[in-house]
Amino acid sequence: MRVLVVYYSETKNTEKVAKAIYDEASKKHEALLRKINEITVDDLSDYDLVFLGSACHSADLALPVKKFLKAVPKSPKFKLAGFFTHSCSTQEGSRESFDTWVSKCVVSFESVSKEKQIDFKGYYSCQGAPSPATQEFIRNEIFESADSTPARTAWEEYVGEALKHPSPEDLREAEEFARQVMSNL
Repeated sequence: MRVLVVYYSETKNTEKVAKAIYDEASKKHEALLRKINEITVDDLSDYDLVFLGSACHSADLALPVKKFLKAVPKSPKFKLAGFFTHSCSTQEGSRESFDTWVSKCVVSFESVSKEKQIDFKGYYSCQGAPSPATQEFIRNEIFESADSTPARTAWEEYVGEALKHPSPEDLREAEEFARQVMSNL
């Protein structure tokens, strides 16, 4: 099986996940790892399975990935699996934050796959270390400038944990996701 792992990453979070997926795919298959600007939509027809990765921007896939997906022709022969990184907390009780700030990534993968009749095999997501600009946004918008002691403490706990991602466990889970997708083909 020919596998392509293609991704868009600004902070290297998504790149780390892409490399983990590629490492797993290349164990038993002919695999290629590329940044999204190093490949064209026409190149996808050379692959049986495409893992497409993105950072989560403005609660959705990054614009270069959305443009790439939009250019995919209807009913391609390859199967698609998605992955993305986000800055949303993975702590218990953070489902509401995920739904607000990340869930459009899932919707984008699923809706494009349905619209273009792409055989979509699911997605993997994990937290990534937020960029300084994203940290500032989260601090101001979610933690309300962290002026009070409880808000400041919550902010410090969040950012301390967020900067550890993607963690070795996140990368093992990405490898497992890739293994499962490939074993079901």
